[in-house]
Amino acid sequence: MSEFSKNPLNKVIRGSKRAQYDKQLIYNILDSHFICQIPYVFEGTSIVIPTAYGRKGDSILIHGSLKNRMMLSLLDQEKVSLNVTHLDGLVLARSVFHHSVNYRSVNVFGKARLIEDDTEKMEALEIITENIIPGRWNEARIPNQKELDGTLVMAIDIEDASAKVREVEAADEAADYDLDVWAGVLELEVHPGRLVPNSDCKPGLPEPESAKNFRFSNNPVKQP
Repeated sequence: MSEFSKNPLNKVIRGSKRAQYDKQLIYNILDSHFICQIPYVFEGTSIVIPTAYGRKGDSILIHGSLKNRMMLSLLDQEKVSLNVTHLDGLVLARSVFHHSVNYRSVNVFGKARLIEDDTEKMEALEIITENIIPGRWNEARIPNQKELDGTLVMAIDIEDASAKVREVEAADEAADYDLDVWAGVLELEVHPGRLVPNSDCKPGLPEPESAKNFRFSNNPVKQP
């Protein structure tokens, strides 16, 4: 399937001209980030939690403690959703009314399922770790059995999805073109900062290659 079918759940209504349903584009946006926003309902109140994730094929992988309220709630829901958004630029128009932002955003809808097999859990934790910072899994100690047993790992199978993308310049009224006001886009990029060792880190240890090579890529080359 090259595109997700439009339905009442994933169809973009507002700003539909920016809607994208191409599966590869959606997966590229997902693979360019590692934090998603997941809503759930607790005692009649909707709560949104930022969560680290990874992707394996058509599933989003997340993890938490055995008593993680959000994850336990997701397992009881018929269908769950999540959002991933990149802020790519501030769109500065001549008129304040026409200011905007350039962004790439994806909404995913699917059923949550528990991953219980130890081998699959370990693989999921590796995928999440490597999605955050490639190469780190092989540099640090991996979870032991006690830690694995105390971790809830879940897959959200991607059944429906849509993207919304804005990547154009400011759109001003023709009457404002002659104003002496600069218009354009302030592009935003994420760059790694200083590597600051832990206060209890052994002196003289080399800086990890995963951290030195970290790049927040807009177009990663990952699994299909």
